[in-house]
Amino acid sequence: MRIAFIGKGGAGKSAIAGIFCRLLAQETGQPVVAIDSDPLPGLAISLGLPTFDTPLPPELVEQVGDDPATATWQLRPGTSATAAVEQYAPEGGDGVRLLQWGKLHGRGNVQVLLQSQEAFRLIVNGLTETDRHMVGDLPGGTRQPFFGWGDFADVLVVVAEATPASMLSAKRLANLRGRTGRGRDQVIVAIANKAVDPDDGERLSRFSGLRVLGAVPHDAAIGEAERVGVSLLDHSPAAPAVEAVRSLVVAMQEGAP
Repeated sequence: MRIAFIGKGGAGKSAIAGIFCRLLAQETGQPVVAIDSDPLPGLAISLGLPTFDTPLPPELVEQVGDDPATATWQLRPGTSATAAVEQYAPEGGDGVRLLQWGKLHGRGNVQVLLQSQEAFRLIVNGLTETDRHMVGDLPGGTRQPFFGWGDFADVLVVVAEATPASMLSAKRLANLRGRTGRGRDQVIVAIANKAVDPDDGERLSRFSGLRVLGAVPHDAAIGEAERVGVSLLDHSPAAPAVEAVRSLVVAMQEGAP
């Protein structure tokens, strides 16, 4: 399975993506890589990891060519994408590996982070040739999903609340479908998050024009887990939000969308 969660900032992508990763690992018993391409990452807590920042080492890549205008990057000889994940992607709950390229700590950190970013790109591209499940958590907004970062995904899942601002963001994402990158052969669907009304999913579908696969209810347990800095699955494994995401995992396994 290759999917990426996208949407407006604050819509709840990281919480849902982390729960989805762990439940997918539980349901299939197969390796899952959580792909966090946000320079201000927040997926770690949802995966049950104690650290927020686990950058790839810059020495993992080497430059090919001397001309900066034409030079490219490659993983250092003898290093495969799978080996890099096993060595540098920390293991969270249910064996899910977290792949991220690190946080920006200041001006002096930019060049090092650029090399980590190149390593990240190469590893993600290499993982598409393997049988590992890949689940992405992309930053809020419209740029990343359609300008390369979401190319690994066969399905883009817009996470949106049934509020005007969030639904407008979902509609904009729907309108970008097929514009760039792999968009022409990607499926884009939605889920209604923080739902408080049985019609929230239908409202989101009507406004955005997207097929809505389901709704995750507004669940106080999510906030409680975040306040103590633990995964919702470890804090309240039977919470309504967990069961809603479990239904999404099952639906995706059965062929939806």
